[in-house]
Amino acid sequence: MFSKFLRLEPERRNIIMNAALKEFASKGFDDASTNVIAKESGISKPLMFHYVNNKKDFFLFLYDYCLDILEKEYFNRIDLQEKDIFERLRQAYLLKIKVLQKYPWIFDFVKVAVFTDSVAVRDKLIKRRQRIESNSFERFYGDIDASRFRRELDVKKARQLIFWAVGGYAHQILEQLRSMDTPIVDFEKIRIEFDSYLEELRKAYYK
Repeated sequence: MFSKFLRLEPERRNIIMNAALKEFASKGFDDASTNVIAKESGISKPLMFHYVNNKKDFFLFLYDYCLDILEKEYFNRIDLQEKDIFERLRQAYLLKIKVLQKYPWIFDFVKVAVFTDSVAVRDKLIKRRQRIESNSFERFYGDIDASRFRRELDVKKARQLIFWAVGGYAHQILEQLRSMDTPIVDFEKIRIEFDSYLEELRKAYYK
């Protein structure tokens, strides 16, 4: 069904895809405008539908396509043998930043799709949600080694505070990416800065 879209030159395909991800993530399925997607993509609406069939099919296609990207470029690359919370977060967020450089709205779109109550697509998404559930939070952080935390800490609360801190840093990077016309990320600079923050967190929470 989407062979024409997939045969597009990669840069053109990604422009259309990112315009759609942004519109759906920002407004949800029902309120998203195909006119806006076409305009942001720099193509006419009839041409866009030549590539993507219709709004509903495009939304569902994007959901499957995004999960394929995330499984390949994010979830499957996280080393679950690493039990240190800071090392696990380090690899996860650096991978996330790489994905966000190419698709700044991909995580927001998937979140909107998972929780949508739109009658038009809700039933079609039920089975698809199993793929997200298989990549749940507990899968990636439920087996963290707690032995290195300081004894007086409530480990559960300490973990949550660490997630909030690292998530705040990732959000800051995401906003920078979204503000760029053509995101060019200095990963070495980010890595060094991120490592310095993680080191301060280690000092605060580890023995």
